[in-house]
Amino acid sequence: MSEHPTTSWQAMQNGTVFYRRQQLYSIMGKLPDLGDYIIAGCRYGGPLAMMRDNTKLIAVGRATPAHAKSQIQVYSSAGEGLLLFSWENSRIIRFGWTLDERLVVLNEEGIYRIYDLQGDYQQYSLGSEASEVGVVDARIYENGLVALTGSLTLLEVKGWDGARPMTLANPGLSDPPLSWAIIPPDLNISRHVEVFLSVENTIYTVDNLESVDQRLSQGPFTHVSPSPNGKSLALLNAAGTLLVISSDFQRHMAEFDTLNVPSAQGNVKQVEWCGNDAIVVTWDSLAVLVGPFADTLQYLYVGNTFAITETDGVRIFGADVCDLIQKVPASTLAIFRPGSTSPAAILFDAWENFSQRSPKAHENIKSIRPELAAAVDRCIDAAGQEWEPYWQRRLLSAAKFGQGFLDLHNPTDFINMGQTLKVLNAVRFYEIGIPLTYAQYSYTSPTHLISRLTSRNMHFLALRISTYLSLKSDVVLKHWASAKILRTRSTTGGTDKDSESNGDDEVCRLIVDKFKQLGGVEVSYAEIAKRAWEVGRTGLATKLLDHEKRASDQVPLLLSMKEDRLALQKAVDSGDTDLVYQVLLHLHKHLTLGSFFRLIEDGGEQLAPASRLLQVYAREQDRDMLRDFYYSDDRRVESAVLALEEASRMKDPAARIAAVKSAQKFFSEDKDRSFEAKMMDESSRLLGLQQQLEGEADGKVVFFGLSVTETIRACILNGMLKRADKIKSDFKVPDKRFWYTKLDALTEVRDFEGLDTFSKSKRSPIGYEPFVRHLIEKGHNKEAVTYVARCDPPKRADLYADCDEWRMVGKECKERGDKAKLEELRKRCPNSLIARELEQLAMSMK
Repeated sequence: MSEHPTTSWQAMQNGTVFYRRQQLYSIMGKLPDLGDYIIAGCRYGGPLAMMRDNTKLIAVGRATPAHAKSQIQVYSSAGEGLLLFSWENSRIIRFGWTLDERLVVLNEEGIYRIYDLQGDYQQYSLGSEASEVGVVDARIYENGLVALTGSLTLLEVKGWDGARPMTLANPGLSDPPLSWAIIPPDLNISRHVEVFLSVENTIYTVDNLESVDQRLSQGPFTHVSPSPNGKSLALLNAAGTLLVISSDFQRHMAEFDTLNVPSAQGNVKQVEWCGNDAIVVTWDSLAVLVGPFADTLQYLYVGNTFAITETDGVRIFGADVCDLIQKVPASTLAIFRPGSTSPAAILFDAWENFSQRSPKAHENIKSIRPELAAAVDRCIDAAGQEWEPYWQRRLLSAAKFGQGFLDLHNPTDFINMGQTLKVLNAVRFYEIGIPLTYAQYSYTSPTHLISRLTSRNMHFLALRISTYLSLKSDVVLKHWASAKILRTRSTTGGTDKDSESNGDDEVCRLIVDKFKQLGGVEVSYAEIAKRAWEVGRTGLATKLLDHEKRASDQVPLLLSMKEDRLALQKAVDSGDTDLVYQVLLHLHKHLTLGSFFRLIEDGGEQLAPASRLLQVYAREQDRDMLRDFYYSDDRRVESAVLALEEASRMKDPAARIAAVKSAQKFFSEDKDRSFEAKMMDESSRLLGLQQQLEGEADGKVVFFGLSVTETIRACILNGMLKRADKIKSDFKVPDKRFWYTKLDALTEVRDFEGLDTFSKSKRSPIGYEPFVRHLIEKGHNKEAVTYVARCDPPKRADLYADCDEWRMVGKECKERGDKAKLEELRKRCPNSLIARELEQLAMSMK
């Protein structure tokens, strides 16, 4: 049976508060001497990164570790080696951990790398300024870093995607601070990072706007340590006094003299927080827990120690153990504190009595009946706080026992806690080495834990947990596939293309089958294919992309891989117009014009939709591209039509003539378009003629752009009659059209004499009725009368009537003996006097 939970408890504050030390792992001989190394610990049960401290001397005859000065070794909390890599660049200034367990290593030139637990890294720079003046120190937090440059300015980097550094307010330092620390943006009301610098006897606070001297007098401070929630600061000065103040410097909360610790030897190594309530001060082989009222607890260790602040405690590594020291949670205290009479303690006692078949169980339940639901909840919570499965089961059994006496109680918390504890116990196992507490697990989320497992290549466990918690397994499967590609890279790296292709087929089949088997059908194959491409396995990437259902995911990667034709084909097959345009514009930007058009032309019917879309786009946005495309594809007719469209928009005469001649050339190169070629030739001749006419008119008359008929009319209107006749002859204008045009033009300028002369120049091809009708329409009835006599006899009476010549109407009808027409027209006459005359004339006719 496991030891009772209270065995590891120690009281503080006169027995009102208890702290416990839980041994997480025995690591005897697994870690080197911590005192010889620079160490960075990752929160939430994360790993340790260690680098040999070159300032420490190695004793003569002492074995030198394999991971010497130029190497960084990463260990799990259980002391298991996770990663070993060499550092080839200039001197390392600082290294630390991100929230997702990647190691950030910063050197003196402002170059920083972000390593995952497989040794792969991304490299970024703090910029040219940091490179020139150098970096002297830095603080790395979970979502960024703050660097102190050689010019004693502060640079902040937010996030781990290579963002440009931002310069914080200038603290005006003349020397580097004795010590310093930061509070991350997410713990500040301002949402900006806050830097605390120990300068002389005081502390300067610096953010992106200002630097403020807090005017303390107890300095200089050798250690500055903010609490996990950012609300408090622990300051240790050179005199050995530990001060605890609020981070806004408004409240002084505690003071403790570290020189009064009798068993302490040498200088203080670390000042870390145990949760947000107490502080751990470490020396060689000793850790002292300092409470809010300066009362202490001492913990002895073998050899040097290293402490890591956690949100709910502190993790301490010694030469042989990894411990967790934390304040005993309220629910655990309520149940197991000696003499406790809380409902939860009584419920737990009732369950034990029931297990022993004691009748006291019923009496206990009756005594807490009103508080039974709260007692059940406390037992569930206390189960989550325990490390040993034995006590977890007992507390959950007590909660279940209590639930049996409740009419209505939601079992969700009970079920969730059971699931959570199974997950926590699995990852706490020493081979996994992630000693997460329930509070840490709740804060960071299950998906974060799964991400940590996959980063260690523990895919099977991550997949089991995902399935157990009903989470999507996509992330795990995706990471597993990427790792599989990397592991098989060396075996498929030969020069034999057939064997390489066979290897790609095998890996692709393995990945696809595994996804189908484990229900990962929604995993994006494009992301995995991208990973394959990044490691140089283009063939495998292409094969994986064939299984990607979403063309919008396939196409961008294919473009990156320079698989241009395949990318365009996939875009066309998807039926997504926007995606096709995206590919076309990308290819147009990155390929030579000839290669771009050849790619589309060689695609035939498969890429015909892309060709049509390109033409639509180019017609609206880029006429030069459309012209080049038609020319390269030998589309003479389309090129000619495009030239004509452009000509219609041109204002410059010379450019317009050139465009029309270009259209004529394109039409002439197509044997089936001889008519169009002839028309273009005539059009260019007409435009040239119109240029001459405008010159002859001194630019006072606009001819350019008119049709042949309109040009003839404009010539007549402006007295250029010979020019009009020549245009008729040169452009073979039909007689009828010419006569109608000249009739209209001469009428408009009221050249009735010229009109008469023109009508007598030869027999009219349009007759003379149009003369009469046109003149009447324009209001020239008198002039119209002279042409009626030349019209056909049956129509003369009506034409005279239209000209309002009624006496001529009567005369014409009498001459023709057409009494019926006379009677018809009499009804139309405008007045009674004329009507009587016509009536008398009709009566005189037989």
